Amino acid sequence: MFAVLDVVAFPPRYNIAPTQPVLMVLAGERQEPGANRPDRRSLLVRWGFIPAWAKDTKTFPLLINARAETAVEKAAFRNAMRHRRALLPASGFYEWRRNGKDKSQPYWVRPKHGGVVAFAALMETYAEPGGSEIDTGAILTTAANGEIAHIHDRMPVVIQPEDFSRWLDCRTQEPREVIDLMRPAQADFFEAIPVSDLVNKVANIGSDLQRRVEPAVAAPREPAKKAPAADQLTLF
Repeated sequence: MFAVLDVVAFPPRYNIAPTQPVLMVLAGERQEPGANRPDRRSLLVRWGFIPAWAKDTKTFPLLINARAETAVEKAAFRNAMRHRRALLPASGFYEWRRNGKDKSQPYWVRPKHGGVVAFAALMETYAEPGGSEIDTGAILTTAANGEIAHIHDRMPVVIQPEDFSRWLDCRTQEPREVIDLMRPAQADFFEAIPVSDLVNKVANIGSDLQRRVEPAVAAPREPAKKAPAADQLTLF
């Protein structure tokens, strides 16, 4: 799928965290009708969207995701939905399922047939007060399909190869004309593999993070203790 996206070879990364750079693909500057090869460009952006009108990035919330259902209406994402739709190539994503009160089980969610997929994304170039510019981005999410819903209620929007051009075409395709692409992936598209909690630490970046492990089983809740008898000593 890299060939379809026209992305040059890129080193594998196994644990990307918010605010770190991610690779995105956008439509190129020249769109020639009937061209044999689509005009596209790739660039690294900060994972954490900053709208152009934000005044203080230190206090502005970290926007790593955008809800597909409301992105067209939200002030933060409205312009990017119209002018800067992007694709984020990935081999999968991590998601966490709550397991007990304070623990969660991480899962590596990948296409069942392997390979690289393209998540729907938005890109914005933010101009800092000092004059420097930073490219930022967010991933669009939608309701989880049946394979993922037991882990989390949301999942990234996957754009299929035959829809790349329509999604990236911000010149002739308005947001309302690509809404149909922002839907959950088909039920058998992904598989969820339980992995260790090593992925919870950004410093861990090896491929072993995606090795299957047996998911932790929540300890049974202890029955409530009976109140002490009246003649027993008690500290409380």
